[in-house]
Amino acid sequence: MPKVDHFAFEVSDIDKSISFYTEILGLKLLFKQLDEVHHEVFAFLELDGGNLELLQALDKDNEPTSFKKHEIKQPYCPHIAIKTENMEKLISKLESKKVTIIKGPLEIPGKVKWVYVSDPDSNIIEFVQWL
Repeated sequence: MPKVDHFAFEVSDIDKSISFYTEILGLKLLFKQLDEVHHEVFAFLELDGGNLELLQALDKDNEPTSFKKHEIKQPYCPHIAIKTENMEKLISKLESKKVTIIKGPLEIPGKVKWVYVSDPDSNIIEFVQWL
């Protein structure tokens, strides 16, 4: 059975994004690396079941022209989903850290709860609690 190795997000400020994912979401920084060949800096953060790669272009010709704000248009919304064991505790932590909840929490009673937030570059993260 194939397994996921990693997901990747483009970011505008890798240090700000690393802080968001480690300090607020609790991911572990595995490493940060300068890639002089491709004029970028990237970092890998540990997720259970795969990793998250953050990429920041250092060359203006290679840099995204803008980081557009994503909208939740289910079911066609690019995002990653991360499991949580306690949705209420997670939401309290997110609110205390001033993370904007962009949709939810939503629930199918007795089955699943989920909520959507965005990172500093408007990449969408869904948190899921299976009941």
